[in-house]
Amino acid sequence: MSRGQGGRQGERRGPSRFQKPQHLGSTIRRLSRYLKGRLHLLFIGLVLMAASSAAGVAANAMLRPIINAFVYEHSWQVALPLLLQLVVIYLVASLAQYIGSRVMVGIAQRTTHALRRDLFDHLQQLPLSFYDAHSHGELMSSFTNDIDNINQALDQSLVQIIMGTITFVGTLVMMLLLSPLLTFFVVLMVILMFLIVGRIMKHSATNFRRQQASLAGLNGYIEEMMEGQKVVKVFNREAETIEGFEGRNEELRQASTRAQVFAVVLFPIMGNLSYVQYAFTAMAGAVMTIRGIFDIGSVASFLQFTREFSRPINQVSNQFNILISALAGAERVFRLMDVEPEIDEGRVTLADGHWLVPAGAPAPVAIPGLENETRRDGSRRVRAKGDIRFEHVNFSYVPGTEVLHDISLYAKPGQRIAFVGSTGAGKTTVTNLINRFYDIDSGRILIDGIDLREIRKADLRGVLGMVLQDIHLFEGTIADNIRYGRLDASDEEVREAARLANADGFIGHLPEGYNTMLTRDGSNLSQGQRQLLSIARAALADPLILVLDEATSSVDTRTEAQIEQGMDQLMAGRTVFAIAHRLSTVRHSDAILVIEDGVIIERGDHDQLMELGGRYYDLNIGTVELD
Repeated sequence: MSRGQGGRQGERRGPSRFQKPQHLGSTIRRLSRYLKGRLHLLFIGLVLMAASSAAGVAANAMLRPIINAFVYEHSWQVALPLLLQLVVIYLVASLAQYIGSRVMVGIAQRTTHALRRDLFDHLQQLPLSFYDAHSHGELMSSFTNDIDNINQALDQSLVQIIMGTITFVGTLVMMLLLSPLLTFFVVLMVILMFLIVGRIMKHSATNFRRQQASLAGLNGYIEEMMEGQKVVKVFNREAETIEGFEGRNEELRQASTRAQVFAVVLFPIMGNLSYVQYAFTAMAGAVMTIRGIFDIGSVASFLQFTREFSRPINQVSNQFNILISALAGAERVFRLMDVEPEIDEGRVTLADGHWLVPAGAPAPVAIPGLENETRRDGSRRVRAKGDIRFEHVNFSYVPGTEVLHDISLYAKPGQRIAFVGSTGAGKTTVTNLINRFYDIDSGRILIDGIDLREIRKADLRGVLGMVLQDIHLFEGTIADNIRYGRLDASDEEVREAARLANADGFIGHLPEGYNTMLTRDGSNLSQGQRQLLSIARAALADPLILVLDEATSSVDTRTEAQIEQGMDQLMAGRTVFAIAHRLSTVRHSDAILVIEDGVIIERGDHDQLMELGGRYYDLNIGTVELD
């Protein structure tokens, strides 16, 4: 079954920057909880930034008495104290803005630090079914775009909105005090400017959205083609690939041209209208001064205010969009945090090689050869040996679409069980249920006679080891990647695990040996070498039950033979479930289960199934392909 479809699309585009939050009130309340304990700092920071804006307005107002002192009184004695006051005002404004900015940056960083921590911690508790339904790009977008927007909103947008509002209100009040008539004229001009700008912005926003959509499509196409270069070259599709790129590139060019035209036109129009408004205001002020209605200092101060009047409106409107976008991002983050974590109601724990079943828990099923000791407190100790049984198990990833039907099987301690069948038959699903990555719809899965759902997941997975076909290695040294199987392992234990998996040979030939740094997913190693490290990691964990999901499918025949030598030692004394890619690897299994369409259709060892002459026989003689 295909899970997690559509992941690429989500990864490329991510959430829209201009998306609005659907539950604004609840989002603000939840975000405010992350400010708890820092609200006094937030208040101090905003007050300091507000004081800085107020000081800026006061500094412009000081121009009037200073200029009049020079023009009308020609007196340095009058002007000098006023100039010193202006210097003090600017120093106070600068100091308040510096301290306020430092406070707001600290609040923003601590808040987003806590958000990232809580989001990451929560994601570790979610079941695999969640990751099947959500692309990696979608989740990464919350850690990058969404939380970065929240940081920007706290660090800049909230401050700019406060400062812009105070500057606008203070400037308007001072203009009204200086001249209500000129203020009315300036307001009319600003309204006209914003009407024109509004019409332009309407067209600009539409074209910018088209540009972003085209850019996302082009970037996605480039990413896909770069990752698929081997396929492109194998099928000789370079010309078609270039043609596909040209079409998308041309679409982006046209969309970007239309978007940038409006953007380029906007600033000259705004600038010229601002100059026109400034010129008319200056002329009107000059006429009023000549007639004795105004003084020169008032004209100079008023003109300075007119230059500051429209700027806060632009700042507030732009920052308000960022603030709304940040709240939408916070809502997406909280939506992820609201996803129900993986349920673990298990009461059975593991200690000293025994399952500890508390009093009141269902009694383990009696299995010959297993110790089951009842203690005085009513609890029971069951030795962990690796006996696994499926009893009439039904399972579906999506309700109503059954993947496994009435599966019953058993594996006694130390037995090797192999699964064969077509792709999508349900082989990997069976092994995923043993780990309890997913919960079954009905039936029971027992380990050493204990229902899987009664065992704590951490203890359950502590006795399980997996070697997957899709190998994931971490950035770090080879030793660190092997040690991931058991973090407290010594260097010698790491080397022993590598020798067991026959990985020690190629590691010894690397320039840095076990200290060789691996790039993302071990891309600087061959596929076979990566698989050997994966096997060594499982060997170091020393699991009681081992699951091999086509563990040798990515290696050549020679490497497979080397692996199997180590695997024989690794599998000794363990219960093993192996999904087979090559039929040659299952011949010596204690039991082979043939699964088709979620049903076990055949069970037996190699000789028994060949005598049966059924599906397994057809796979071996080549009349049917094994996927």
